[in-house]
Amino acid sequence: MSSPRYDIIIIGAGVVGCALARAAGALSDSVLVLERQSDVGDATSKANTAILHTGFDCTPGTLESRLVRRGYELLSAYAAAANIAVESTGGVLVAWNEEQAAALPGLQAKATANGYDETRLLTSDEVYQREPHLGAGVLGGLEVPGESIIDPWSPVLAFALEAHHRGVRFAFHELVERITREGDDHVVTTATATYRARWVLNAAGLSSGLVNEACGHHDFTVRPRRGELIVFDKLARPLVNTILLPVPTAKTKGVLVSPTVFGNVLLGPTADDIDDPTATATTEEGLARLLEAGRRIMPELLDEEVTATYAGLRAATEHSDYQLHVHEQDRYVCAGGIRSTGLTASLAIAEYVAEALRTHDDRFTPREVSTTPPVMPPLGETQVRPFQDGALIATTPAFGHILCHCERVSEEEIRAAARGPFGATSVGALRRRTRALNGRCQGFFCAAAVMATLADESGQTIEHLTGLDDE
Repeated sequence: MSSPRYDIIIIGAGVVGCALARAAGALSDSVLVLERQSDVGDATSKANTAILHTGFDCTPGTLESRLVRRGYELLSAYAAAANIAVESTGGVLVAWNEEQAAALPGLQAKATANGYDETRLLTSDEVYQREPHLGAGVLGGLEVPGESIIDPWSPVLAFALEAHHRGVRFAFHELVERITREGDDHVVTTATATYRARWVLNAAGLSSGLVNEACGHHDFTVRPRRGELIVFDKLARPLVNTILLPVPTAKTKGVLVSPTVFGNVLLGPTADDIDDPTATATTEEGLARLLEAGRRIMPELLDEEVTATYAGLRAATEHSDYQLHVHEQDRYVCAGGIRSTGLTASLAIAEYVAEALRTHDDRFTPREVSTTPPVMPPLGETQVRPFQDGALIATTPAFGHILCHCERVSEEEIRAAARGPFGATSVGALRRRTRALNGRCQGFFCAAAVMATLADESGQTIEHLTGLDDE
C-alpha cells in the first residue's frame, strides 16, 4: 500500500506549527501536521508567561528582533479580530541596585535600535506612583507602554481552526521516528504510518534539534530550559497594575510579576537548563527561589493564596537567535530554538516561511481562502463571559448553568469545547478551552460534574478523558 503524499508536512502543532499550518493552507490544499500529543498547543505552548512582547529588549539586528516586532503587530490585530483577550497593561523594568539602574539607559537605547521608541525612564518616585505595592529599595525604572498580557491558549486553537478550514489535515499521537529521502520526496515514518512530502517544515519545539538532525542538518542542539511559575489567587490582582519586569541578563528575562487576562497574578519564571525534555514538574528548590524573589519585589503578594504552580520547558540552544533556516535545495525549513517570544512571533515566523516557500517553489501560489479568523470564546476577565450575557442565555439556557464556580464556566461552554474538529479530549484540553478547573479549588468541588458533562458530550469515558485508562 502506497504512502500518502503531501506538498507539505509540518512536524509539531504548537503555536508556531499551527501558525505555519494556517499559512501553508493558503498556499496548498495538500498539507499535513503531525503532532505527538493528543491536542494542539499541548507542550511548550501551554506553559508560558502569557505576554505579548514588543521586542524592545531583543538583540538588535537578529531575526528574533525582526520577527517579534512584526509578530507583535500581526498578533495584536489578529487577537482583536478573533476575540482573543489582550490587555495593554504596559510594563516597567524595575531597577533594584545601582548596576541595574545604570543599565536602564542602555536598555532604552536597545529598544530604539529595535524600532521601539516609546520607552521612558522613570524615577523611583514615578515607579512607586504606578506600583505602590512594590518592595522597598526601587532606584528607578524603564516604562515600556506597549507590553501587554494575552490569552496564550486561544491563538493556537484559532490558527489550527483556520488551517483546518483551509483543508489542512492534523494527525495526533504521531511521534516521528525517522525521516529519509527517496528521490525528491521526504519519507516521514511515525510509530503508526509512513508519509511522503515534497517539503518538511520543522516546528517540533523541544524536539526540533532531533528533527533537524534527521533531515541531515546539525546547526544546533536543544537543551530544555525549565521555567517554573506560581499563580496567585484573583484577590491578588489589585496589587499589580502593570507587568513588572526585571533587568534582563544574557540567559533570561528574569523573574517577573505579571497580571493575567484571567484575573490572576503570575510570579516567575525560573530558568534552569536541564537534560530531561519531559521534566515539567515544579521543584521545591525552584519554587523557593521564586518566593524569595517575590518577597523582594512585592512582599504583600506572598500574603495572598496560591492557586497553582506549573512549569514549562523552552527550546533553548547554544545560539542567541532563532534557528530559522530555509534549506531550499533540500526543500526543508527548520523553525527551531524558538524560545519565550515564540507566541508573539508566531504569525511573523509563518509569514517569513510562507514567503520562502513562494520564492523557492513555483507551485506555491496564494489560494483563494477566507482571511476571517474564527471568533473564539471569551476567556478574558475583562471580556463579557457567557454567564454575563443575558441574550445568549435566553437563546441557550445552558450558558447560564454554572458548573465551575471558581472560573464561572457554564455547562454549554464545556459541551461546546467537546465539539468541532479540535474537541477537547483531555482535562488539559478542556482547561485551555474554557478555564474550567483552573480556579481556586482546582476542581475539588466541580470536577465530577465537569468531567461527566464532557464525557456525555464527547462520547468518551471519564477514564479516557483523565488519562486513567493509560495506567
